[in-house]
Amino acid sequence: MSLSSRRIGVLLAFCLGFQSVSAQIPKGKWVSLFNGKDINDWIVKIHHHDVNDNYGQTFRVEDGMIKVRYDQYDKFNERYGHLYYKTPFSHYHLVVEYRFTGEWRKDAPSYTILNSGLMFHSQDPRTMPKEQDWPISVEMQFLAGLGDGKPRPTGNMCSPGTNIVYEGKLDTRHCIDSKSKTYGKDEWVRAELIVLGDSLVTHIINGEKVLEYAKPQIGGGVANRFDPAQKIDGKILKEGFIALQSEGQPIDFRKVEIMDLSSKK
Repeated sequence: MSLSSRRIGVLLAFCLGFQSVSAQIPKGKWVSLFNGKDINDWIVKIHHHDVNDNYGQTFRVEDGMIKVRYDQYDKFNERYGHLYYKTPFSHYHLVVEYRFTGEWRKDAPSYTILNSGLMFHSQDPRTMPKEQDWPISVEMQFLAGLGDGKPRPTGNMCSPGTNIVYEGKLDTRHCIDSKSKTYGKDEWVRAELIVLGDSLVTHIINGEKVLEYAKPQIGGGVANRFDPAQKIDGKILKEGFIALQSEGQPIDFRKVEIMDLSSKK
């Protein structure tokens, strides 16, 4: 078999693999992406490390939860990490239940205190160079209150390597605050994300709609040292991978469920 034929065969197998996984998720029904036992259906990518090098067991399963921990780190060293479900999605309703816990790594950047998130419409982690820090994606940012009495909403929008259309206009801000309440450390929060391909995106926190925007697209900064072939500014994002974030603050995820809405295109 020629090299080109071999590459075509690998690409076809890769695409068919995605189709077979997607076919296992029935439309209009809730399906858990986390089996409560392991993360075998997920892909790890941590800054400075190769794909699936789960440095220091950053992402682990204990007590029926996905836990993000740093107790085996010698130093943080900007090891921003993401745990990606193995197949991309386009039209869906996603539910994640999370809580911040434990001690923040004091050698992580200060903005990461009680800060994490959910990435979506992300590039495939296997297209990320070892030294790329953030995936080109859109983030539903999770924050908790700092105990200073000041509001700190959660369910915000952040945009590493992307832009969105907000209130009818292209908005190039890195983050846009939601109108959610402030929730504290160790408090479970239910975050819902409704994504309709390349059109409407809705953020819901504990049953309340807190943010809405449209037309996610590649553009902007923050993501660094990416493969230039992956960053086509202005490209509208219709689908992508979903990922849970690690950036210095321990966090637990006890539920990750999805409903395929592709029939509602």
